[in-house]
Amino acid sequence: MTAYRMPAEWSEHEGCLMAWPTRVDLWDGVLDQVQGEYAQVARAIAEFEPVTMVAPPGYGDAARARCGDGVDVLELPLDDSWFRDSAPLFVLDGDGHRAGVDFRFNAWGRKHHPYDSDDRISALLLDHLGVERLPSDMILEGGAITVDGEGTLITTEQCLLHPNRNPDLSRAEIEAELKSLLGVEKVIWLPYGGLLDTETDGHVDGVCAFAAPGKVVVSLPADPAHADHARMRANRAVLAASTDAKGRPLEIVDVPQTVFTEVTGGEVEVSYLNYYVANGGVVVPVAGLPADEDALAVIAAAYPGRKVVGVRAAAVAYGGGGVHCITQQIPAARPSA
Repeated sequence: MTAYRMPAEWSEHEGCLMAWPTRVDLWDGVLDQVQGEYAQVARAIAEFEPVTMVAPPGYGDAARARCGDGVDVLELPLDDSWFRDSAPLFVLDGDGHRAGVDFRFNAWGRKHHPYDSDDRISALLLDHLGVERLPSDMILEGGAITVDGEGTLITTEQCLLHPNRNPDLSRAEIEAELKSLLGVEKVIWLPYGGLLDTETDGHVDGVCAFAAPGKVVVSLPADPAHADHARMRANRAVLAASTDAKGRPLEIVDVPQTVFTEVTGGEVEVSYLNYYVANGGVVVPVAGLPADEDALAVIAAAYPGRKVVGVRAAAVAYGGGGVHCITQQIPAARPSA
């Protein structure tokens, strides 16, 4: 059997996949605003690498009009618009040949219906791209993991062990599937996701992200009144006591900034950790508030040599996510000569 490994997000990309939001019941009065934010994210990423926006049949022209000529649009059946979680996770073998892992998707524990088209979208995308499909019966969202490309994966117990995902699989069996399909040698289990993250049950992409081998950027709210003040410190303690698959201790970069903003009369948190690493850049969700600049500076220091761009994403946060949640990188294939 060919051995594959999921590359780190900072590795070279062929492009980025996104999905056009159309679900009226989810966006509840902010659909126009969120479509504008998705388009802005797509245009920002397109400054660094090609972007393909997948739109449900009949919505392609609307997506093209909002995104502009710099973004390609493809029509395929969709239920929702969170490609970090429903699109395939791409892996490379030792010669740089690419495949896509098609994990099952159940709308974060059957929270939204229907979701059958989103469960099938990975297979359709892989067929369209001409990429080998590696199927798995395990439910897994891409936002639940972060990898260093060198054998280490970080996740949260709050999400991966939640009974609404894989109730028939033990922790050891889940870990074995991650190791088998993503080329992982070591899994670091953090106890907590975000307390307020009831939509995804605590995805790791609101908690931390690998920024380089042996380096992890961590959300560490400075405000003692923040719901995750103690929880994120508990996570940080686990990371500080851990080594990666190569035996290296982890350098930890703290992001103490947090920001809440109002959308449709309610308060949402825009997570600075929920960013997308592009070729030569990092696209970060912001709220247009003073804390944005300090957070962007911390992230820029963690990714030297990359241009850091802030994009307003309050409506995306209202839907339960950020820039990372609505994107999925396609790593560049490196076929042997």
